[in-house]
Amino acid sequence: MRIRLLPVPSGISLRLVHPSEARISPRQSRFFAVLALSLCASLALAQQPPQNRQRDLKVERLDTLPAPTAKPLQIPVSYAVIVGISRYRNLPDKLQLQFAERDAQAIFTALISPEGGNFRVENVHMLTGDKATLAGLRREIDTWLPSVARDDDRVLIYFAGHGFMYQGKGYLAPFDIDLDRIAATGYPMDQLGSVIGGKIKAKSKILLTDACHSGAITPEDTENLNSRFGDLSKSLFSLTASRARERSFESPDLRGGHGVFTYYVVQGMEGAADSSGDGVVTADELAEYVHTQVREYTTNQQNPTSDKANFDPDMLLAYVPSKARPATAPAPKFGTLIFESNMDGVEVFVDGKTIGVLQKGMPVNAPGLSPGEHTVQGVKMGYEPDGPRQEMVYPGQESPVRIRILIPRRRNKAAADLLQEGMKYYHKGNEQDYKKAVASFERALAADPTYYQAAFYLGRTYSALFDYENAGLSYRKAIQLDPDYLEAHANYGGILLDTGDVDEAVRQLNTVLQREPAHSVALTLVAQAYRFKALYPQSIEAARKAIQINPKTAEPHLWLADSLRLSGKFAEARPVYSEYLKLSDFDSKLAGKLNYYVLGSLVGMGRKKRVAERDIWNDLHNMAWYGMCECERKSGNLDTAIAECQKALTYDAKDPFAHYTLGLAFMTKAVKSGSVAELDPALKHFQQMLDLNPDMDEASIARKNIANIQQYLKQPR
Repeated sequence: MRIRLLPVPSGISLRLVHPSEARISPRQSRFFAVLALSLCASLALAQQPPQNRQRDLKVERLDTLPAPTAKPLQIPVSYAVIVGISRYRNLPDKLQLQFAERDAQAIFTALISPEGGNFRVENVHMLTGDKATLAGLRREIDTWLPSVARDDDRVLIYFAGHGFMYQGKGYLAPFDIDLDRIAATGYPMDQLGSVIGGKIKAKSKILLTDACHSGAITPEDTENLNSRFGDLSKSLFSLTASRARERSFESPDLRGGHGVFTYYVVQGMEGAADSSGDGVVTADELAEYVHTQVREYTTNQQNPTSDKANFDPDMLLAYVPSKARPATAPAPKFGTLIFESNMDGVEVFVDGKTIGVLQKGMPVNAPGLSPGEHTVQGVKMGYEPDGPRQEMVYPGQESPVRIRILIPRRRNKAAADLLQEGMKYYHKGNEQDYKKAVASFERALAADPTYYQAAFYLGRTYSALFDYENAGLSYRKAIQLDPDYLEAHANYGGILLDTGDVDEAVRQLNTVLQREPAHSVALTLVAQAYRFKALYPQSIEAARKAIQINPKTAEPHLWLADSLRLSGKFAEARPVYSEYLKLSDFDSKLAGKLNYYVLGSLVGMGRKKRVAERDIWNDLHNMAWYGMCECERKSGNLDTAIAECQKALTYDAKDPFAHYTLGLAFMTKAVKSGSVAELDPALKHFQQMLDLNPDMDEASIARKNIANIQQYLKQPR
């Protein structure tokens, strides 16, 4: 088991109507046969959204990142499965863990960070709590990873939880393990070794296990690997938390509570292990750093293990360009800062990264720091911060740091009056008043440069004006002034969505959810981000959590409905769209007051418009009606679909998707009924779609349909 270490050291089916049934001529019959073929092509395109389709855009980020030198560093395509289990279904209280799921979240954040693993969000599957069943582990590790990884890719598996020995064999403990049936309900460690060593085809393979007895994992040896692949480049880096007969510890002192092994893995991947100073963390560097630091922290009770015979020591694990330093700099030895606060609920930051929330009289360690000066700051909402200030770290030494929060934050009257003036303009919700609000908030900041609320509302107002650059700057200013300001973090995540940086948005929002798992705004934005990434199950889960917290909030219903629809669950999606429309049934002028300009991030769907042209409330209603239209069309209810797409156009008459879908619906009616009357509106909507956006992937199908309709209509009847 992992041991808590006290202060010592996760369509439509078409049928062509026969001429005798539809009472149409043989010429019409031939035409409708051609029309049906064209329609089938249209529907096939609609069933599988093309890569460049804007409404269902899958946001990507390049895998090639600039290195500190002129030569670019190639980051391989990367996939990961993260497993973290703290509370087990069938284990007694004494065997439950505290921090395994926090560990999984920390690994997730480190992997998707551009100053870390550089994995794409959609390529990292996380199983935590009751999702980490034996069936779930087998699905993700045994089936998904081998199905997606290719020869030149990078694959990582991380497990935090219990491990057990039974009849001389090691088992990882899934959520549903039964100690009376370990062999039947546990995940065999030798099976894990076999899968990652044999089934998964990838150039770089990383196995990180933070579980008791995890050192007993036995991947296939080098000889068998070489005989199977005939290629020494098939590299397996297995770093386990302890030796075969050792325990793996977790401690509440490490950034609010972590497994000791995982804490140092994350620290290492964030740059602390980069002993060469080239901005790259290699397998050899991480193994050396983690082994040294864990042994020291646990006074040699826990010894992480890795077999250098099985992996390329230069395997790239993380890319951290901000940590790069001149090649002549000596490799650092590490030191520790020990923080203690005079108040409860004080968050401490070291070099801009949180180490956790302190409680009075309970020290928290920040070990593994390179020697030299580090910037520290303690913050608590409503108080003047302690710092930022510099603290010296000495190699091999522990240095106490006292955080003192003393002075309630006070504002001068002029700054407070200007904030209130700006709020009055902001709540009016139109472009001219937003501009007046900007001026008031900027004057408030000038009167009091520490006024983090003014910076926050300045960010919200710039967001309402679609000035994303200044909105982002303002939110970062608010976070700089008060790093404990979770609302600023969440809204900054929304701005990152607006500007298309979805991976970074997920990372920022995940930081909020680590501090406050029931933060409904962050959950809603995460649901939206996952919907953009086409990670529909994750989007559905986050949206449902947000709805559970606040059932009367409209936006998570929209992202839930959209993700259900895009998953092919049309019957489930339609009532959720209806619920969104019911909950948001108010005058659009209220949108600014109800955070629509924060939660209305619509990048990738052709919705990035100036507030002077239209407001997001209308755009979201257009999306909802369009979504219902698509559900009905794909379920074969054409008249209802037509009515709902026409309703969508009342909110945005220039929506090319609604016009295209209407064209398909009218064409389908024509084919099914033989009614010539349906061809004129089909022609009109296809043409309007082309006029609005001739570059859509559906444009080629629309042009073919138009040509067929026009050819037929020109013929005498």
